[in-house]
Amino acid sequence: MGHGHEPGKMELPDYRQWKIEGTPLQNVQERLARRGLRDPWLRNEAWRYTGEFGKPVTVMGVLGKGFKWGFAAFLVSLAVEYTFFPPKKDEGHH
Repeated sequence: MGHGHEPGKMELPDYRQWKIEGTPLQNVQERLARRGLRDPWLRNEAWRYTGEFGKPVTVMGVLGKGFKWGFAAFLVSLAVEYTFFPPKKDEGHH
């Protein structure tokens, strides 16, 4: 009846796919183990260091993210402004 959109039918990824090894969380896990502690939820944060999230943020990445679309929008707005509202040429004043 709901065509697969029933509430409560969310498909969650398996928690075992995230690995702590090779992430900064491994250091946290080792420091906790030296004190005789463990964090059972640590694996839930491992996704932050994998895939697209695991890439370091660079200046070029930040500047290049929206620069192409922003520059294109600037050129379009400039063309519209000069087409519909050309600058007045006032010969008498400088």
